[in-house]
Parts: sequence; structure tokens; C-alpha cells
Amino acid sequence: MLKIGVIGLGDVSRIHLHAIANQTSACLTAVSDIDKSTQEIVPEVNFYTDYKDMLNQEVLDCVHICLPHYLHYIVTKHCVEKGVHVFLEKPLAIDATEGRKLVEIEKKYPTIKIGISFQNRKNETFEKMNEIINSRKYGKVKGIKGLVSWYRPKTYYDTKPWRGSLKGAGGGVIINQAIHTLDLMQIIGGEIKSINGTLTNLEDYGYEVEDTVIAKIHFEDNVSGLFFATNTNSTNSSVEFQVILEKNKLTIKDNTLTMTDGLQEKSKVVEDKKMPGPKFYYGASHEKLINQFYNCIINDTNDYIHAKDAQISMEMIQAIKHSSKSQKTIKWGCTDE
Repeated sequence: MLKIGVIGLGDVSRIHLHAIANQTSACLTAVSDIDKSTQEIVPEVNFYTDYKDMLNQEVLDCVHICLPHYLHYIVTKHCVEKGVHVFLEKPLAIDATEGRKLVEIEKKYPTIKIGISFQNRKNETFEKMNEIINSRKYGKVKGIKGLVSWYRPKTYYDTKPWRGSLKGAGGGVIINQAIHTLDLMQIIGGEIKSINGTLTNLEDYGYEVEDTVIAKIHFEDNVSGLFFATNTNSTNSSVEFQVILEKNKLTIKDNTLTMTDGLQEKSKVVEDKKMPGPKFYYGASHEKLINQFYNCIINDTNDYIHAKDAQISMEMIQAIKHSSKSQKTIKWGCTDE
């Protein structure tokens, strides 16, 4: 039985805690948060206000890190150096530079696993979409479209100011909400040639981070990608993810994958499992991904999302930032800070 710890008991930790509770191969042993009042969330396990004390006093197999972005690198580094496997909530780090450092740590400690929480890869709709594309039954990929239209009020940033700070979050909607969509786009699109993008604010909240982003992503083999994300919608709408093939069109919307043939006849292929409650749009695949990661720890296998895999999305974000600042198309690989 794997002994599990959780560092950070903020909003996203609830999803991790629920998933851990449903595992048969693991049990929650200890948690840590600087806010002592969060102890009431899981009163039945050992609680620490300092994660270093938890790591020193507990014998843990794996730690879930559910912290603000600016702490991802330093806390992951400490856990790995302690010999503890890490399941890290996205993003990999606050920026591409720190992401590269984590990739190097991953190489330096090959026996310690760093799994990244890109759970949307495990959604039934995306898994089936990828399967259909890889079958080549409908020809090559011609285009990809990713649309994220969510809503975040000013209080979202006011209550946790790190979210509105570049030093705290590394960005706004692009890194906090829409990074999943960028990750899926690069899986389907493959090697990236260049990116042209713009970051902007449509709301006047007074914070540093952007609430809206649009980008054109050019992949190899003439695959065209369009990415748009905003936190200024009137509500949290379902993400739309569409792939244009030579002989068909695949669309994920409202947690359902549909296929549209040359006659524009649409048919349902598969539907995602939905997470109950108001945050249904998060998807319900955390549990699948966590179970997969635990199995990799138990069996010492590598079928999980590594730091090097998650680094691609960090480089995409950096390229969009550079493009927006310079108002130029950024060639892939030319984004060093």
C-alpha cells in the first residue's frame, strides 16, 4: 500500500483528495498547508504546517503538490531530492526556464518519478479522438482548433492575489486554465514550426496577468492550429477542441466527441465521464491519471506524463509571450529569456 502525502490544501486539492480516497493501492498518510484551519478538511491524517517537517517525519512513497505555481519547482525539487515520487498539479513550473530545471532534475534522479497532472489526456473523448487520428482511416490532420471560454470574476484574483501576479502565477488564462488545451494541441499537431500570439486584457481588474489570449500555431506537415482562450465569458462553457482531417472532422464539445463526414452528417462517437458539481468543466479524469501513476510507482514502469512531456506546453506559453511582446512570429526553439 503506497503511503501518500498532499502539500497544499487549496481548491484543486479537493479533486486530488477525492481521487486518492478511491484508490485501492494507496492511502492518504499526511498533509501539509501553511493555513492551520485547513486541517479540518482531512482531520483523520497527520497535519503539518511545514512540508519539510512532513517529509522529515513521515515515510512517504508519493507526494501530491497542489500549490501556487511559483512553488512548483522548489517544492518538487526538495521532494525528489528526498527520494519521494511527485504527482504535480499543472503547470510544470511558473515559466519555461524553471520547467527546464525540473526536466534536468528528472534526468538526474531517474529512479524518482515526477508525474504531471494533464488529466485531460485521459478523457474518453480525447483518447478516442487520438485513436481515430492515428488509424489514418480519414487521412492526415489538416487543422486543429482549441477554444476555452470561461469566467473568472475579480474576486477570483482578490481572494488569492498570487493568481494575478506574474511572479506568483507566471500568467493568466494561458497557464492557469487553458494550458490543458495547448497540451492536447501539441499531441495532435506534433512538431511545432512557429507561433504567433497575443496576450491581452478585456476586463479592467488591475492585475498583471492576461485574461485573454489568441495564437496561431504552425506545426510541421502544414498543420494549422488556432488557439483562443478567455476568462471573460459570462459563464464557464465547455472547452471546444476540433481536428480537421482530410476526410472527416472530429469535434469535442460539451464533453462529447462527434464525427462529421463529407456530407456534413454528424454522429456521436463517445462521451466523457463528468465530474459532479459546478466545476464539471474540469473533466473527471484525475482519478484515472492518478491510478496510472500509482501503478507506475508500484511496477516501476514509465507510462505516465513526465516533466519533459509537460515542458512542451511551457515552451508554447513562452513563445506566445515573446510573440505578443515583440509582435512577431516566433520560430520554435528561439524563445530563450
